[in-house]
Amino acid sequence: MPTAIAVRDLRKSYDGIEALRGISFDVQEGEVFGLLGPNGAGKTTTVEILEGYRRRDSGDVAVLGHDPSDAPRDLRERMGVVLQHSENLSLLTVHEVLRMFGGYYESPRDVDEVVALVGLADKRDARVRTLSGGQKRRLDLGTALVGDPDLVFLDEPTTGFDPAARRSAWEMIRSLRALGKTVLLTTHYLDEAQQLADRVAVIRAGQIIALGTPADLIGETRRAEIRFRRDGELVTIETDEPTRVLAGLTAEALSAGRELEQLEIRRPSLEDVYLELVEEPEDA
Repeated sequence: MPTAIAVRDLRKSYDGIEALRGISFDVQEGEVFGLLGPNGAGKTTTVEILEGYRRRDSGDVAVLGHDPSDAPRDLRERMGVVLQHSENLSLLTVHEVLRMFGGYYESPRDVDEVVALVGLADKRDARVRTLSGGQKRRLDLGTALVGDPDLVFLDEPTTGFDPAARRSAWEMIRSLRALGKTVLLTTHYLDEAQQLADRVAVIRAGQIIALGTPADLIGETRRAEIRFRRDGELVTIETDEPTRVLAGLTAEALSAGRELEQLEIRRPSLEDVYLELVEEPEDA
C-alpha cells in the first residue's frame, strides 16, 4: 500500500534534553495508526512535527509526499487536525463555526452532513459557549473533518466523552477508514487503541519500544490468568503455560467429581501489554 507518512531517524531536543531519539515508522494510506506512550514520552512532539507546527532537529519526514516543515498549501488542504486542547469562537453557533472552517478549503464537505456525522444535529444552531465539554470535543472533530481531508490527526479525540459518545466517535473513526482516509490517533484509552488501530507504536523516553498490530503485541506474551471458585473462594492462577495448568486443574476436578465453578481464562489486553512495556526499570 502507498505510504501516507514516512519517518526516518527523527530527532528533537529541548535545551539539551532529547525528546525524540531517532524514531522511525511508516503509516500506510487508509490505515488507523495509534501512537501510544506515557506523558512526556514524545508523542506530542512527534505529532506536531508531522503537522508542521514544530521543526525537527534532524531526520527525514514525509507527509502525503511533502516535507511538513515547508507547510505547502497542497498539504494543508489534505490534512485535518484535532488538537488536544482548542478554543472555538464561543459566540458563534455550531453551524457557523463549521461553515467558517469549511471556507478555508477548496472542496469542503457539506456542513450539515458534518454536523450530523459528529452527533451535533440537535445543537446545530446552539452557540458554542452553551455546549458541554464533550459536545465541544465533537465540534473539534467536526472542524477537522469539514475539509474532507485525506489524513486526519486525532490527538486524544474522546477526552471528556461519556461512554455512549465515545462509542459514537469510534464508529465515526471506523467510517473514516471505510472511506479510505488515513488516521493517526494518540490516546490514553488503551481499549480505544485496541478497538480502532490497525497498528500501534509505543513510545517511551523518545524511542519506539514496540510496533505492530494490537494482536501481534498481545500475542508476544504467553501469560494468561486462570480464575475459578473452589469452595466459594476465588482462585487466581497466573501462568505462562495455561494449557498445561488448565489440563491439570480439569483432571483434578474430574477425578473429584466436581466442577470448576465460574471458570474463566483471561489473556492480556493491549493495556496489560502496554503497562509492562512502559514500566520504568527498577534501577531507573
